[in-house]
Amino acid sequence: QVQLVESGGGLVQGGGSLRLSCAASGSIFSINLMGWYRQAPGKQRELVATISSGGAITYANSVKDRFTISRDSGKSTMYLQMNSVKPEDTAVYYCAAFITQNGKWSWGQGTQVTVSS
Repeated sequence: QVQLVESGGGLVQGGGSLRLSCAASGSIFSINLMGWYRQAPGKQRELVATISSGGAITYANSVKDRFTISRDSGKSTMYLQMNSVKPEDTAVYYCAAFITQNGKWSWGQGTQVTVSS
């Protein structure tokens, strides 16, 4: 079992920065891949970025060169540094972890990010 808790969301002006955090607890040793997803009103949930246990990173084209995903050395906390944010980045951001043992994703409760124009 893995529990995920996001924090750091809020209201930010366009062009500004925000950092999201995801604290993982429980069987964190079983996590193979972690990622950030987001869901805007009326839209499907979409991938933002992922980071593997080996450090491999992927980004959605829409956030590449603006967002940075990272994970602390203890691998219990993941971050998403959001720079040069745009109104279209407004969404609920979810932390997710892929558990190798059961082949399932665990999800956090989400944190709202609102970017004003």
